[in-house]
Amino acid sequence: MPLSGPLRLPSGDGRSRLLQISAPLLDTTMDQLRTLLVVYEEGTALAAARALGREQSSVQKQLDTLNRNFRRLCGEALVIKQGRGKKVLFTGSGLAFVETARRTLGDWLDGIDESRRLLGETLTVGTTRFTLGFLANAAEHIGAEFQERGIELKIVHLRTRDLLTALRDKQVDLVCGSALARSGDDEGLAPYDVMEWRRSGLSLVTNLPESPLLGASVGASELPTLPLVIPASGLISGFLGGWFGAEYRGRLDIAAEIDDVRYGFELLRSDLLQACMLVTQGIGEAADDGRMPEGQGLRTVELVNDLEPKLEVLVGAFTRRGERPGYDDDHPLNLLWNALSLENDRWKAMEPS
Repeated sequence: MPLSGPLRLPSGDGRSRLLQISAPLLDTTMDQLRTLLVVYEEGTALAAARALGREQSSVQKQLDTLNRNFRRLCGEALVIKQGRGKKVLFTGSGLAFVETARRTLGDWLDGIDESRRLLGETLTVGTTRFTLGFLANAAEHIGAEFQERGIELKIVHLRTRDLLTALRDKQVDLVCGSALARSGDDEGLAPYDVMEWRRSGLSLVTNLPESPLLGASVGASELPTLPLVIPASGLISGFLGGWFGAEYRGRLDIAAEIDDVRYGFELLRSDLLQACMLVTQGIGEAADDGRMPEGQGLRTVELVNDLEPKLEVLVGAFTRRGERPGYDDDHPLNLLWNALSLENDRWKAMEPS
């Protein structure tokens, strides 16, 4: 049976995920599993038929076949009809079988996606908000070839704290963003091939007036004396944990914890509190020179790393170590990597010496 459109399946953590079915055909068993899962999610055979683009009678026929075969094998039906327009009732055995079907079909689809990736038919790239423009510029170098060869480029928005985890777990093939690094020692990045674009430190964005303690720059050792706005997790937390230990929250004056830097800017501009927000140096510079309107009316203070270990923000592109050499030069991953390298060279040539 021809397939079209994405299939929504509930994942193990209870959220729905979109799986793009790429194979042109499913065998009868797999198609029945798919139908059962869609009925479970949509609630009725009619709603499932609409989601699948089929006639209700086709969906009902598959349910009846599954019911009949399962009852013969196990002694209990999978589902019980509740009457016209009512939700399908899943038996205890039916609910257990739904989990089995989810894993079976999910593994099958993952295998298809993995095969497409290895064959160079698709490439999934994760990027943060702040590196999206760099990726877009690089993609211009290869866009025509990707289109001509029918290569599907998928873009995934990731938070900095999730970048390397998504890459390690093979949710993406390449990521663009920031990672925590030690000056002169990148052992923590050993599992990855790294294209370094920039290394920098942290800055403070604040609504506090300039003072002898908080002038144009301040040492990291002075952070315990300042009211701080910090992310709840991620790269900044890695800095604080490295400098002040795992219990850094007890050693610092934390005025607010945030989950998004834009909220932090809004919080400082609201004057609900007077504090300093820890950000990467790149964000601090963008706020200071007007490239981030959210930072209007705030000032940026340089944070001098006067503590050990010497930690840095490494901005760049990352892939799983050793994966690219296993592909041909014209594999999409190598094409994009080379395009990013060209874009990196172009930007470095524009930087003042």
